[in-house]
Amino acid sequence: MLNDGGLRGREQGAGSRGQEAGLRDTSRTASLSAFSRKQIAPLLFAGCVAALPTPAAAQQPAKKTAATSKATQDLRNTTLDVRLAYVRRLLRLTPLVDGHNDLPWAMREEKEKPLDVEAYNLRRKTKGMTDIARLRQGQVGGQFWSVYIPGDMRDSGYARVQLEQIDIARRVIARYPDVFTPALTAADVRKAYAQGKIGSLLGMEGGHAIENSLGALRAYYDLGVRYMTLTHNVTLDWADAAAGPPKHGGLTNFGKEVVREMNRLGMLVDLSHVSPGVMSDALNTTEAPVIFSHSSARAVTNVPRNVPDSILARLPKNGGVVMVTFVPGFVSQKVADHDAALNRLRDSVAKRYPGDNDAQFKAVAAWRQANPTPIATISDVADHLDRIKQVAGAAHVGMGGDYDGITETVQGLEDVSKYPYLLAELVKRGWTDTELRGLAGENVLRALSRAEAVSARLRKERPASTKTIQLLDRKITP
Repeated sequence: MLNDGGLRGREQGAGSRGQEAGLRDTSRTASLSAFSRKQIAPLLFAGCVAALPTPAAAQQPAKKTAATSKATQDLRNTTLDVRLAYVRRLLRLTPLVDGHNDLPWAMREEKEKPLDVEAYNLRRKTKGMTDIARLRQGQVGGQFWSVYIPGDMRDSGYARVQLEQIDIARRVIARYPDVFTPALTAADVRKAYAQGKIGSLLGMEGGHAIENSLGALRAYYDLGVRYMTLTHNVTLDWADAAAGPPKHGGLTNFGKEVVREMNRLGMLVDLSHVSPGVMSDALNTTEAPVIFSHSSARAVTNVPRNVPDSILARLPKNGGVVMVTFVPGFVSQKVADHDAALNRLRDSVAKRYPGDNDAQFKAVAAWRQANPTPIATISDVADHLDRIKQVAGAAHVGMGGDYDGITETVQGLEDVSKYPYLLAELVKRGWTDTELRGLAGENVLRALSRAEAVSARLRKERPASTKTIQLLDRKITP
């Protein structure tokens, strides 16, 4: 997770209600009762509140008319309170689905009672960034819970800890049945949302957990995992991570077979944390949409963890989604530069004062005092969304906050209650209802649905793969 330089070790390297076409305009208008009549009347007459698009329509380019253009302009010029009320109404029509929350790892690492799902009471305000009250305030309708495990463990094999993390996540979901519902498909998320619950999916963060075994990959799928990040910060025998120099130049033959088997299973290929070479090879190999569960745009913040424009430009053909993250060092170039300078200083003082921890600590503390960490803002995050929209299109953006996987937060996006504020910022920038609903959740649900359709076809065409890394890459690994 984030080290004291700002980026945790985890992040080194810098049936739904939305588909109810029969919703009446009168019910839509009533849901905006929080507005004063003077505030909302001009917007209603401008046509910006009536006839909001269905999720199916959300995948099509918005048609601009004089009325909608005027409505958008009217919203852009309103106060934050008006824009927030408008966004909250939109989120009563479409599920907000976040791509990455590290609550299970926060529970594992809790100092007083680690691994204790009962003690980590989500009905109360937690020490972290996630609890039930704040999820409700953020109007979260679907969540990929990350079942992250480190890529450099030494006390055992990866499988033990991976199974424990899946167990934690599943116990959390089961403990609060009035809040969470297990979800295995996009339809499950929509059904949960229609019931006023949070559709809960699992996402593995790092292909090291399969230990070079396609059988293990299939077992994790059977336990409910619906995406796997191909690497974390450690380069694998079959894929390069973004955090270090490339070893394979992308995916090896076995790495490509992992992608093909994920396609057959219906497990989303997550390309956060991987090198550009792996991103490219995965896009060349996959038959289903990919996701980036918690990444941002490299053209805006130049760090290895973000997505280059050349990859963004390929997403329309693939159908994939970049779920912009809220990690300060990934969304603000000033913060990224500060973190890089701090890391260089640490290396310098370690050489200057070898073995003298006190001298090293004092040198770093003095530098920090003279160079306070810049503040990343909600506007910085919106800049990334604008960039991805510009290069890939609004149908290829989502949100992956990385809450409880970070120690420092973006100003205005401090916890899971704050998603509507980001959407309100985008309203000010002229994003349409269609684009906002796509960003909120329709885009990633579309990608998941397409992956399910690809899986249904591939399962008829070929059996489970029995290929091994020894066979495909001609090497024996420990």
